[in-house]
Amino acid sequence: MCSSGPRRGHFRSQDWVPLSRGLYLPACEAADPLARLAAWVLVLPPSGCFTHVTAAAVYGWRLPALPDDTPVFAAMHEGESRPRRTGLRVARHPQPPARLVRSGLPVADPVDALLAAAQDLGLLDLGILVDSAFGRGACRPAELLTATSGRRGGPALRKAVGYADARAESAWETLLRIFHVVCEVPVVPQLELRTDAGRFVARADLWIEGTKVLHEYDGAVHRDREQHRRDLARERRIGAMGWVRRGYTAVDLLRDPQAILREADAALGRPHDPGRLQAWHVLLAESTLTASGRARLRRRWKLPETR
Repeated sequence: MCSSGPRRGHFRSQDWVPLSRGLYLPACEAADPLARLAAWVLVLPPSGCFTHVTAAAVYGWRLPALPDDTPVFAAMHEGESRPRRTGLRVARHPQPPARLVRSGLPVADPVDALLAAAQDLGLLDLGILVDSAFGRGACRPAELLTATSGRRGGPALRKAVGYADARAESAWETLLRIFHVVCEVPVVPQLELRTDAGRFVARADLWIEGTKVLHEYDGAVHRDREQHRRDLARERRIGAMGWVRRGYTAVDLLRDPQAILREADAALGRPHDPGRLQAWHVLLAESTLTASGRARLRRRWKLPETR
């Protein structure tokens, strides 16, 4: 039978797993992310709460490709004693942070959590969080723009809001849309195609405005045999209406984005200009999608270098 919750102290039994100095978790709960956070609560002061990507995970937002050893992020009032533990990053604030309770855990207000993340993450990684937060109704663009004025992380978060869209249904849809936007390709997310009689045919990730071309992200789920069969049938229905659907993968976005842009330029009937890719490459270099971006984040979080 599983022990009841985490404990502070020292336990030598194999039934307990050390999480940090003087902090133990029942072995049967060691793989549960929420149980691990419940253990960290034991070392937080009364004003303490989780923030940054830790709060985002508790809220159930989509996350970027974070390192496995990403720290636990917390916020607290500066008037209390700060806990010092390996794997825990604590930010102190002049006023007690606004706290909510989700899944039994104290978490920062969504706006504060996003502001904390904006101090570290590049625009692509932050964009994934913002799209998800908007999609779940955690906050609204106007609220973020007002609350971020004069605050740390505010400029980066306001920039991310400018690229945000609550209609994104996955992290890679967010990235594909931002790619088109920074490459000056006008797109509309989640376009519904219907017949003249009003019958639903498909809902597409991105429509290139002014054309009959759809660009979509094809993830691993599309390699399933039954899903592939449904995809082909859907593509035939789209084609029968005179539309063209093009599917792209993570490899296309990361290694051959010029091919995507070339096809978008052709759809728009404009000359292909590889120079439009420069902004995308800058964003990639700052994101966890690239080695340089991951190394930047590890340095910022003072994590050991990876080989």
